[in-house]
Amino acid sequence: MRQKLVAESFGTFWLVFGGCGAAVLAAAFPTLGIGFAGVSLAFGLTVLTMAYAVGGISGGHFNPAVTLGLAVAGRFDWRDLLPYWVAQVFGSVVAAAALYAIASGRPGFIAGGFASNGFGDLSPGHYSLLAAALIEVTLTAGFLVVILGSTSRLVPAGFAPIAIGLALTLIHLISIPVTNTSVNPARSTGVALYAQTGALFQLWLFWAAPLAGATIGGLIWRKVLAQAE
Repeated sequence: MRQKLVAESFGTFWLVFGGCGAAVLAAAFPTLGIGFAGVSLAFGLTVLTMAYAVGGISGGHFNPAVTLGLAVAGRFDWRDLLPYWVAQVFGSVVAAAALYAIASGRPGFIAGGFASNGFGDLSPGHYSLLAAALIEVTLTAGFLVVILGSTSRLVPAGFAPIAIGLALTLIHLISIPVTNTSVNPARSTGVALYAQTGALFQLWLFWAAPLAGATIGGLIWRKVLAQAE
């Protein structure tokens, strides 16, 4: 179990440091920045690379919502749920701290939103609470279906990280304007600690909505789609 938890911490660290780092560092320059598409790709690449690197140890969740969805679908032991969540949040917090230490080395640095998630005034497009909740639930449910389907025994082994990484890229391309994209409570938690906005007060949504979406996705797979397995 220790190796699994270390793998989950490191994988989540990589996701937050790479994905949020792309937003905070590489997307910060108007002329040289990578934009929404670049940040979306960065998040997808973090999951793809780390799923290959440590997925064989822990399953490569890197996300409390994914862990919950897998448990709901009968693919993960409920007894290990909380330890995985703790490991994932720990990795996110450490990544956010490292990213802040690097970003604050730039003259005139202002943390601002610090790649955090939000709705209303904290949404990039000023989308409402309802819109933010709906997109987070919908995309997390879809993400779980992709994960469960691509790791099914009926699918050729070895290709799942590619499908999962591309799915996360697509999710970000859709929802960055709405919530700055969470679908991952751990990812939301680490950076919210350093944001100079009200991100911490809105963090509840980015736990509640992804967990609800993951539950729906897990149930869809278990009750409907898994019949084909």
